[in-house]
Amino acid sequence: MARDLTQGRIFHTILLFSLPIIGGNLFQLFYTLADTVIVGRTLGPDALAAAGSTGIVIYFVLCFVQGLTSGFGICLGHQFGRRNEEGMRQSIAFSALFCGAVSLVLTAALCLLSRRILVWMNTPEEIRAMAYDYMFVILLGTGATVFYNMISNILQALGDSRTPLVFLVFSSLLNIVLDLVFILPLNMGVAGAAWATVLSQLLSAALCTWSGVRKFSVLRLRRRDLRTPRKAVREHLRLGLTMGFQMSVMCVGQLAMQGAVNAMGAGAIAGYTAAAKVDQLSVLMNGALGVAVSNFTAQNCGARRLDRIRSGVKDSLLLASLMNAAVCAVILLCRHLVVPLFVDHPTAELDRYAELYFLAVAPFYLLLGVLITYRSAIQSMGNSKAPFAACVVELTARVGAATLLATRIGYVGVCLATPLAWIGADLLLIPVYFRMMAGAAPQLSAESGGQKE
Repeated sequence: MARDLTQGRIFHTILLFSLPIIGGNLFQLFYTLADTVIVGRTLGPDALAAAGSTGIVIYFVLCFVQGLTSGFGICLGHQFGRRNEEGMRQSIAFSALFCGAVSLVLTAALCLLSRRILVWMNTPEEIRAMAYDYMFVILLGTGATVFYNMISNILQALGDSRTPLVFLVFSSLLNIVLDLVFILPLNMGVAGAAWATVLSQLLSAALCTWSGVRKFSVLRLRRRDLRTPRKAVREHLRLGLTMGFQMSVMCVGQLAMQGAVNAMGAGAIAGYTAAAKVDQLSVLMNGALGVAVSNFTAQNCGARRLDRIRSGVKDSLLLASLMNAAVCAVILLCRHLVVPLFVDHPTAELDRYAELYFLAVAPFYLLLGVLITYRSAIQSMGNSKAPFAACVVELTARVGAATLLATRIGYVGVCLATPLAWIGADLLLIPVYFRMMAGAAPQLSAESGGQKE
């Protein structure tokens, strides 16, 4: 049942593999938007601002989890490319054990710090109680987030991008139903929306695991699979933790941006939240392509098919360009419809904040596609240092804009932090990729599957 990405037409292979992931991410965006729309329309602008003001903290956790599990997925992809079933089993077993431990630590630490985090982020006093209710429940469900991302990355590393899509669609629809039930008849407020998200994701992860175990024999673990060789453990931790911290570093910059917006009041928060939710359309679609590039590169790296990696990156850049041009056009043409989608009778202030965000960010989506394509390829060839350095560049740009540009040109300065971060990361990653392919690629290690930068 595994999909071999080391064979077949490259453009066709990447496109077919990425389409279910794009579909899954769009449904993820759909139910996230449904959360926001239901909260805004049933509970009002303050509730929308409360949920939005905590979004970046939740995203911070998600970034670490996605980075960690993606790194483990790359290790599994290397073993798949080598046709090493024993190595695949050991990789899956280690991933499950380590992710279980991470879930416990993250949940305990974040729930204890929830109130303090809201103070650090300058969350306005009038929405702080609702923000706490929403964030605490989401953080309490961190295990569900880890569980779902782990099984999704495992299945994708084995070439199956369809199964996560099927259960994510189910989860999305269930989330909307639970939103309406928890918020309206049960009157649970913003906490109800959070519970709907956690329960839906947990059920999706459980069903995805059940289906995966039925399809793939390597997921039916045995006791001896738990004895992972030290070298494999080091490789998993090197890639997984580095990618997890790398994604977290990127989110620290976004935390600084959210803090700067929070200081501008509830109106700015609500407008920024509405725009950022729709902006996720581009982020998630590019992320889906990045997952495809990552798994394609990992399998071909394990099989030492560097010619396919080179062609795959070129085809992925073409896909990213076409996709981002379309998304940019749609968002700019429909930008005036965004805020009314979330709030009844929105003020001109909310409309202005959302429109400024789109005008500052959407024209630069192509740069995000370039960034994710090169970063995914470099990481999957075993180089974790250059992508981490690129994230530090992103962090510097975001924090610098949030602290310097925001004081000079206000809200627009915060928005410009995003394209500035993409430009800086691209300038670092592009030459690294070409150096690796020109000089380091022939020396790729059969054990690690990649040349370190």
